[in-house]
Amino acid sequence: MPAIKPIQTKLSKRAQGLLNHPQGMGNYFTFKSAIDILGLNWDDVAPGGIYGVTGKGYFDMGYMANNMGPSPKAVAALLEAASHRENILLYPPDCMAELKKLVAEGKFGRKLGPEFEVMGVEGAQGGIGYTYLSFLDPGDEIIVTDPGYFHFVPAAGICGATIVPITLDAGNEFRLTPEAVAKAITPRTKMIVVCDPINPFGTIQTRGELLEIARIARDKGIIIFNNITHNTHQTDPKAQHIPMASLHGPGNDMSHVISVSGMTKGYGMAAMRVGFLAGHPDLVRGAFLTRMELTKIHINYLGQYAAIAAIKDHDYLDQCTALVRRNYAHLKESVARCPGVKIPVDARYGFCTCIDVSGTGVTAQEVTVGLLKHKIAAIPGDGLGDVGCADYVRLNYSHPDLACFETFREALPKAVAESKAGDYIKGVDAFFARVDTVRGNKIRAMLAPRLHAGVAK
Repeated sequence: MPAIKPIQTKLSKRAQGLLNHPQGMGNYFTFKSAIDILGLNWDDVAPGGIYGVTGKGYFDMGYMANNMGPSPKAVAALLEAASHRENILLYPPDCMAELKKLVAEGKFGRKLGPEFEVMGVEGAQGGIGYTYLSFLDPGDEIIVTDPGYFHFVPAAGICGATIVPITLDAGNEFRLTPEAVAKAITPRTKMIVVCDPINPFGTIQTRGELLEIARIARDKGIIIFNNITHNTHQTDPKAQHIPMASLHGPGNDMSHVISVSGMTKGYGMAAMRVGFLAGHPDLVRGAFLTRMELTKIHINYLGQYAAIAAIKDHDYLDQCTALVRRNYAHLKESVARCPGVKIPVDARYGFCTCIDVSGTGVTAQEVTVGLLKHKIAAIPGDGLGDVGCADYVRLNYSHPDLACFETFREALPKAVAESKAGDYIKGVDAFFARVDTVRGNKIRAMLAPRLHAGVAK
């Protein structure tokens, strides 16, 4: 790995640990890496520095913003709230009472009371950070899935915790099994991350699995972090997602469960930065104080008005779910038409899935470059973990315009063919040579035989 620059020794050990982390931003491959490899103009693809592709003619299937956008009623509520001076003048409440109640019952499936509280945070991402900082100490172990959401791993490293990964594959149907969790636990285990629906596959845990994982953790005095961010859209009409908090009852005490959700994925309100952390008040109190000392306790007040309107707009959610189902069906057909590419497991909730390109003989990173050349932005698997790091391409299928999926259908076989011809292999290799992470060098080793065989153009 590249040496830390002399001036960077002034950084804390926490920050230094992120500089060369394979899941640190800038160290994993994205469509942004492809912009440079293709020699494209950044302002043509991602103008304004926004974290996503908004250039004319391009479609973003990479970042996990909800491309369907917000409910019109949410926008109206936002504008109405902004028209009142007092809503901008004063520090807002942590989370308005009406919003707390809606979220507690509608998202987490549990009523507010002496044993359950909801705290506002800056999106579900804020919930991850405050949970980790409030519960993890140096030397603690945290169980996460591999692959998994980008920030579950490096954020734990900031706290000095050690990652204990559980591989997701066909053998466990891309879900956490109680048996695997029990096997991963040691005397140092402090937390188990149950991301459900699971990012990046869109699979969900069964009721029995959730109850057993909760029991194992409860018996061992372990905290469960239940991130349910992607539970708004039911891709599979037969599936039923269950928030862990909703399972609380006699014999099933869920006081050791910290739950997190937000308004970005389900409601198309990424810019509002409104999210929620929920659990036993005595535990939430710790996160509350941690948050107060870092960023104060306030979340976007105008966004809270919009959030209330969005959660109440059931017609909007029904329309979004119909779009997600249409898009996923189209995506599956496109993948089935492309030899060597497959969807490893059917998505059941949310709007993200992975395609596995390992059968094509090229890497996911090369395919990502090819997709961008043909106007589709995507993100390969090296930011999600070691497992499938060069095989998986994660796709967001929330775009409301069917032209996105028609473009993808045309782009995928072209991207694979160009990758096989060696069009992008040098650029991908150069990227990982520059970042010089352990995972990046693993991918370079996969590229080496083809490079040495002279496939590169």
